[in-house]
Amino acid sequence: MLWVALVVLTVAVVALLVVITPWRPLPTHGVSPVPADPARDFTAAQMARLDAFHSAVRPPGLISFGLSLLVSLVVGLSPLGARIVKAVASPVGGGWGWRVLFGSIAITAIGWLVTLPFDMWGEQVLRRYGLSTQGWGSWFADAGKSYAISLVVVLIAMYGVLGLVRWTPDWWWAWAAVGGAVLVVVVSFAYPVVVEPLFNKFTPMHQGPLRTSLLRMAAEDGVPAKDVLVADASRRTTALNAYVSGFGATRRIVVYDTLLKSASDDEVRLIVAHELGHAKNKDVLWGTFAGAIGVAAFMCLLGLLLRWPRLLSWAGVDSLGDGTAVALLLAMVALVSFLTSPGQTLISRRIETRADVHSLNLTHDPDTFVRMQARLSVTNLSDLDPPPLLFGLFATHPTGPQRIALARTWAELHHVAQPPSLVH
Repeated sequence: MLWVALVVLTVAVVALLVVITPWRPLPTHGVSPVPADPARDFTAAQMARLDAFHSAVRPPGLISFGLSLLVSLVVGLSPLGARIVKAVASPVGGGWGWRVLFGSIAITAIGWLVTLPFDMWGEQVLRRYGLSTQGWGSWFADAGKSYAISLVVVLIAMYGVLGLVRWTPDWWWAWAAVGGAVLVVVVSFAYPVVVEPLFNKFTPMHQGPLRTSLLRMAAEDGVPAKDVLVADASRRTTALNAYVSGFGATRRIVVYDTLLKSASDDEVRLIVAHELGHAKNKDVLWGTFAGAIGVAAFMCLLGLLLRWPRLLSWAGVDSLGDGTAVALLLAMVALVSFLTSPGQTLISRRIETRADVHSLNLTHDPDTFVRMQARLSVTNLSDLDPPPLLFGLFATHPTGPQRIALARTWAELHHVAQPPSLVH
């Protein structure tokens, strides 16, 4: 039964992703796609600065990522993790509930503390290049909030899975699959109203032509928004962004205050039009649905792996129901997340490209689109030409030059003048 459930759910999530992913976001219909060329729209000085930034910020980022994965695997796939869990719970009796509580805190804290120096190194690079405006107090407060939120999710998952193991040893994986899927849906819907306000303050955009045009554009696009809010992003960054948050009656357009200060109204409309594309195509809803099925499949995979005595022996786990498997479960999550990341980022880039096409279809303004993408790339210190391996592993969006090339291809397809080069 476990094998059947794993195969069915895996096939279901793969089939769903194949169907909902826009593999050709902009059908060219015989028109040759315009190649991406950074030198066409970015000056030598701009490209040099962006290259220097990524040469500086990449080492701490990669070390932090690598260490996080390595520590998780070393601790979780060796007796060390079980020993830590037992040790931190022993002062309060060492029962399974205490092991889950203090073990989850200890294991996640170890991973956080090991990577913290490298995250601080990366923050220093962001400050040196003017991308971060935070003080250390604010930075640590945000880091603490992020850790606390992730810990709450971990505790819910650990108590749920290991509690089910104790309640129904033979069928825990089935109940965990259902519970995991429900948790994904709850987190997805709760995030805009519970988590976002912890990191930003939101104020209604003042009445004026821009606000009116954004709400009108959303209504005409078939995804009406309740309000337009301004996020106080400038207290931590100079990056420019906007997004559409919430669902149905709670949907609102959110614009960074940094974007309002530096971009033209036409550029703001183009960015919001991109975000409306996500809402129009229900990308968050479909992504949540796929994530829920994926988590259910993972629970079945976990059920299969945890029947392997040698794996439990490696991890020093005598019994799944005694609470010592916390580190092992976290290691499995980290490993599967890493192995599936290339597929996730590939799908994300296709979805982002479709949203760009939606923005162009909605605004019919490729000239402003090109200028806006160039501005975003320079201001947000984007990598114009990342190494292929890193691009495949981590890039959730196309590069700035790729998005600019898309706009020029769109112009060719719609028989409008191709946006000129920004560098003469």
